[in-house]
Amino acid sequence: MSKTRLFSILGITILLLSFLSNPPKELHEKVVKDKIISLLKTEPGSKNKELIDFGIQLIGNTLVDQFVEEHLHIKNYYVFSLTKIRWEDQNVIIGLGIFGKVWLSPKIDEKAQELLTIVRGR
Repeated sequence: MSKTRLFSILGITILLLSFLSNPPKELHEKVVKDKIISLLKTEPGSKNKELIDFGIQLIGNTLVDQFVEEHLHIKNYYVFSLTKIRWEDQNVIIGLGIFGKVWLSPKIDEKAQELLTIVRGR
């Protein structure tokens, strides 16, 4: 078998596998929600940690769900998908979904810090 044919078969196989294992929108949302909750828990530090956990359980999940619904957008390209946050007329890519997994970029930490400073300023 020639190298060209071998690379073609390999390329088609990889594309087919990535198409079949492209993560669904729900997985993107779950990963981002988990990251937001972990950022909310680590931001205030260890002081009053139990109170913060209780507050997150009471109202935090509702706020996180609402934020994800309004500001999170997933663009599906069939062989991979991108997770974007739309905030103040900016679209920032914060994640990549491929082969059944979603990887978040360090940009989510930067955006989280911006959002926290904006929220604190209000």
